[in-house]
Amino acid sequence: MIHFVGAGSGAPDLITVRGKKLLEEADVIIYAGSLVNPALLDYAKEDCTVYNSAKMTLEEVLQVMFEAEKMEKTTVRLHTGDPCIYGAIREQMDVLDEKGISYDYCPGVSAFCGAASALNMEYTLPGVSQSVIITRMAGRTPVPEKEEIASFAAHQATMVVFLSTGMLDQLSERLIAGGYTKDTPAAIVYKATWEDEKAFLCTVGTLAQTAREHNITKTALMIIGDAVTHSHYNRSELYNPSFTTEFRQATE
Repeated sequence: MIHFVGAGSGAPDLITVRGKKLLEEADVIIYAGSLVNPALLDYAKEDCTVYNSAKMTLEEVLQVMFEAEKMEKTTVRLHTGDPCIYGAIREQMDVLDEKGISYDYCPGVSAFCGAASALNMEYTLPGVSQSVIITRMAGRTPVPEKEEIASFAAHQATMVVFLSTGMLDQLSERLIAGGYTKDTPAAIVYKATWEDEKAFLCTVGTLAQTAREHNITKTALMIIGDAVTHSHYNRSELYNPSFTTEFRQATE
């Protein structure tokens, strides 16, 4: 059996209870060494074989899985955050489907959730934003033309930008071209939930300057929108005494 497991956003105790149990039981662990906190490998049993996929191709990862299956061993494929976001899991699953190899998927805490915790923020503030756009800049790996940053910026929703720390001047340009002003609140969160986490408030226009000032060149994500500063928002109707719900009658 092969288990795809979300490692969480960084802190080793932010892996799910299920994910930790799977790590403890695994005979083989293939972990994304460029991003997963190696402290998570402390959960592995002594005779577990560990592979760092940062140094491997897709074909090499799959070969390790195939060999483990032949030997009736349990494999954990450990991805950073939650594998459904930039995890490249579908291409692995499709091959396993072709081979008739069973697998399942244990979700994890995404870095965009960890970044919100670093700032004590809520992405979906009533009256400010009720939508979150998760995206990235086009770089060596392209994005579909219809998903260009400027087109998303036109919505003025809260935006979380992954994998783009080295392109912040261009990111600001595209955000402004799409409709955000240069003074729109923004934040940079470096290594969310890790021991060396850093979080900085800035604006769309000062993203690159802020990163340079703090020597941030990778392993960070950017959050854009008025929800960052939570300076104005409406009270939630759910807990409003004048609002009736399925579980509570209005009292005012």
